[in-house]
Amino acid sequence: MRYTSVALLTLFTLALGACKEEEVTPPAPNPTPVSGPRLQLKFRFDSTQVRLNGFGQPTDVPAGHGAQHPRFNVMTAHYVEFAPTALTLPGQGAVVYHAPETTAGGDNAIDFSQAVLTGEGDAFLNIPLSQLPVGTYPYLRVSIGYQNFNIDFRHVVQGVGTFNLQGTIASFIGFNTHIGTFNVNQQPVTVNDDKLQGFWAFEVLNPPVPIAPIVGQAPPGATTVPNPIFDSSPIPGGSCLVTGVFAEPLVITGNETEDVVIKVSISTNNSFEWVDVAGDDVFEPAAGDQVVDMGTRGMIPTVE
Repeated sequence: MRYTSVALLTLFTLALGACKEEEVTPPAPNPTPVSGPRLQLKFRFDSTQVRLNGFGQPTDVPAGHGAQHPRFNVMTAHYVEFAPTALTLPGQGAVVYHAPETTAGGDNAIDFSQAVLTGEGDAFLNIPLSQLPVGTYPYLRVSIGYQNFNIDFRHVVQGVGTFNLQGTIASFIGFNTHIGTFNVNQQPVTVNDDKLQGFWAFEVLNPPVPIAPIVGQAPPGATTVPNPIFDSSPIPGGSCLVTGVFAEPLVITGNETEDVVIKVSISTNNSFEWVDVAGDDVFEPAAGDQVVDMGTRGMIPTVE
């Protein structure tokens, strides 16, 4: 049989969404090692966590759509901020991280070569706790720059058979990213250029016939970005600055002697969503299923 890239390309009129640069000044790097307690943030990917809409309210998969829980491999954070009130606008809280950027491609862009690709349970931020000012913080904001995950899909070849397959999606959802060479899963993709929000690559895992990764550029604006304090502190249009609420506000006194470790739990609850032509809740891109959302479905920070 022929397993063509044309058939696979129908996979992705991807609405990966838009992430714009947060217009804030990153904290100055500390030139010398600092002793004392550390602030560590670790990703967790949870398909059982509540599924939220862009206003931070629980929501179901719409009628006529299908969805599945993507299996995350890695994610990167472009920006981290602690907000002291629900009225604190983005950039006015305690900004403790802003990813390295470069103009090597001509325009200002996230430097993907320096991005921290973080898996389940690994720290994507590890800094001296003294870099977080004394205060009480009910809210955490994290802007996602890159995500890499596996999905299931079906491809039917008339007269040959039905193939239930898996694939890996690598999506660059930062405002602009300078990319050299990266692996989608096992196979490399070379860019050596800036790519605006929504650049993606897709690799079929163990296909019947080997096929090189497919790349494309998605339109902006369709990724869900939960923000439970949207009414009082909206995020910039097109941003993927996800907001999470601590069950109990994080209190920093300046007298801490132990590390503060925060689990940043990302909801992957049916976060890969498509228009389901057949109504069978099976992703079949060659049958006309179209991806409509790949955004995270909520974020819950918890002090461990």
